[in-house]
Amino acid sequence: MNEVSPLQQEAPVPLPASRATAPVQPSPVSMTSRMPQEKVQETKAEVSEGTLDTLRRVCARFHLVARQLRLRKEYRPTLEINDEYDLQDLFYALLRLQFDEVGTEDWSPTYANGARRTSYLLDWDKTVVVVKQTRSGLSSKDLAEQVAADKAHYSARPNGATLLCFIYDPEGRVGNPRGLEADLTSTEEAYRVEVIVAPK
Repeated sequence: MNEVSPLQQEAPVPLPASRATAPVQPSPVSMTSRMPQEKVQETKAEVSEGTLDTLRRVCARFHLVARQLRLRKEYRPTLEINDEYDLQDLFYALLRLQFDEVGTEDWSPTYANGARRTSYLLDWDKTVVVVKQTRSGLSSKDLAEQVAADKAHYSARPNGATLLCFIYDPEGRVGNPRGLEADLTSTEEAYRVEVIVAPK
């Protein structure tokens, strides 16, 4: 009589399904696609708020940078901020220090009498920055009309969310800068406008 070995007597025990195969981890793409829309909006809001914080610092310190450039040794040639074109050049350079991607857009607003103005685009065009410089003959009412025209133009962009307007006032021509900021800043749900006057 042939003897059956213990190994032949015991049938193999199948592993439970949870042990037989390792659980499949969802890929980052699938996790993103299932992210609630509310969470996506919160993430975009955090990015925009961080961008605004950085822009506020750049605007607040801009005059310090412009003044420092004039204090070169041996009176070497430097960049003088005499008009909005000089302002745009220096402001753009400072933005490049703070942001990896800075887009530009030129347009000719009616208040510029055909002259072209450059604006700066951040956060995939969600944030637009325009810069202005006070001068003789430019009143607070004129500035308010310019900001309104800028808002009408840029709020029509499909991806637009925020317009930041930096008004450079090196000679202190704006009598009440904080009042002007409060009057021209608006935080509507559809489109946000923030105005910063500096130095104060």
